[in-house]
Amino acid sequence: MELARETMELVRPSKASRVLSRLVFAFMLTVALLLAITPWQQSADGMGRVVAYAPDERKQNLEAPVEGRILVWHVREGTLVKKGDKIVDLTDNDPEILSRLRTEREALEDRLEAARARLTSLDSRIDSLTDSRRNAISAADSRITMATQRVLAAGQALTLADASMETARLNVERQRILETKGLASKRQVELAELEETRARTEVERARVSLASAKNEERAIEADRSKVSNDANAGINDARATRASAESEIANANAEIARLDVRLARQSTLSITAPRDGVIFRIVANGHSGNFVKSGDVLAVLVPDTADRAVEVSIDGNDMPLVQEGSVVRVAFEGWPAVQFSGWPSVALGTFEGRVAIVDASDAGDGKFRILVVPAPGTSWPEGKYLRQGVRAHAWVQLGRVRLGYELWRQFNGFAPSLPKPPEKGGGK
Repeated sequence: MELARETMELVRPSKASRVLSRLVFAFMLTVALLLAITPWQQSADGMGRVVAYAPDERKQNLEAPVEGRILVWHVREGTLVKKGDKIVDLTDNDPEILSRLRTEREALEDRLEAARARLTSLDSRIDSLTDSRRNAISAADSRITMATQRVLAAGQALTLADASMETARLNVERQRILETKGLASKRQVELAELEETRARTEVERARVSLASAKNEERAIEADRSKVSNDANAGINDARATRASAESEIANANAEIARLDVRLARQSTLSITAPRDGVIFRIVANGHSGNFVKSGDVLAVLVPDTADRAVEVSIDGNDMPLVQEGSVVRVAFEGWPAVQFSGWPSVALGTFEGRVAIVDASDAGDGKFRILVVPAPGTSWPEGKYLRQGVRAHAWVQLGRVRLGYELWRQFNGFAPSLPKPPEKGGGK
């Protein structure tokens, strides 16, 4: 028993170790209790930069409208400009290009007027040819009518000649019978035969006249067709010439339009600021006399705008939980800030925002772009402190959970929780 007591005394923990173990247990119990009851604000964070919310208020490239040489710069990098202020003057390689283009345009206008005058003349000619064709056809129709009447008259004369010849033939036969009976003399028979010969001659003459009238009628009809065809050919030729004049007018108008475009481009050799802003960069070589091509970037303008936003890249794992209107806390680079993502209410130096736009597709690297704008009733730093391009760190607030759950989620790599939808009014 004595030995057992001494052994127990040897293995009994010291008082200090017992106190320490109680303290460790109490601490673990307290931590577990805190994890169970402490709230935590989940968030999806991302890095981004300040941009103008409206696309036309972001950085703009000022390009050369035509080929030419730099004549003089009116600004330097950092120069404040107003809308319409001159940025740079360009000049063409040919100093007389404008006068040459104007002379060429005047020549085209003269050619256009000549073509229009010819078109008017051709219209008058077509009208005259149409009237002439109508009159010629009318005259030919009248001649055909007259020829038809002559044919009818010749036909009637032939009928009369045939009747006269038949009468003369009968008279010859009668005189011969009377001569054989002694009732008529030889002289009477001869006279009757002479009358028959004269009647036969008249028949032949009438037949010739009828054939001649018919031939004349056919000739007049053929002449009418020739007159109509000749007139139609003249009209068609005039119309073809008119179409050529119209084509020349169209070509002249097209060439004048092209010249107007060139003149307009040559007239815009003074590049002006499209809006108020600051010259960010002078890209083209700034020395006078240097050659630039059409479309070359001369300078970069950053427009003045108070409508700023933050362009943030969000991981694709958090993307389904980010929605338009979600609350965002933003910390700007260079602006003192202390952010507690789990307790945004105690954060310092951060600014509240709202998600305005969520891109429908990723940027090619699995990250999605969102645009964050100031929350209603709040303001961000002034523009002189918050310039376009300033980097920012944003936290999109999601669901509220317990701290223990958040640690468990982080250890297992689970996605955050969806924020709870607002409760509808009218509950009992």
